[in-house]
Amino acid sequence: QVQLVESGGGLVQAGGSLRLSCAASGRAFSSYTMGWFRQAPGKEREFVAGISWTGVSPYYADSVKGRFTISRDNAKNTVYLQMNSLKPEETAVYYCAAHRGAADVRARTSYSYWGQGTQVTVSS
Repeated sequence: QVQLVESGGGLVQAGGSLRLSCAASGRAFSSYTMGWFRQAPGKEREFVAGISWTGVSPYYADSVKGRFTISRDNAKNTVYLQMNSLKPEETAVYYCAAHRGAADVRARTSYSYWGQGTQVTVSS
């Protein structure tokens, strides 16, 4: 069993930056595929970024490429999402997700564990 706790959300102006963190409990964090998703009111949860257990070749949604960066620190059992040049339409609850082993990082159904989410609000 893995528990995920997100932090770092908040209110930011358009063009600003935030860094989200997701701390995982339990052992073998280094063997988990990790992902970030977001869900805006009235919309489906969508993929934002993902990183394999190897940390090689992270994946991004086209809408965030060049602005967001996912990274992981296996020594701290933590995955991060650095978000730059934020846009008002990116206001959403951001969720961290985990799956032990290899997975399609872009598919919501790949993930076994989810955090409670952290609110990101981007004002115009």
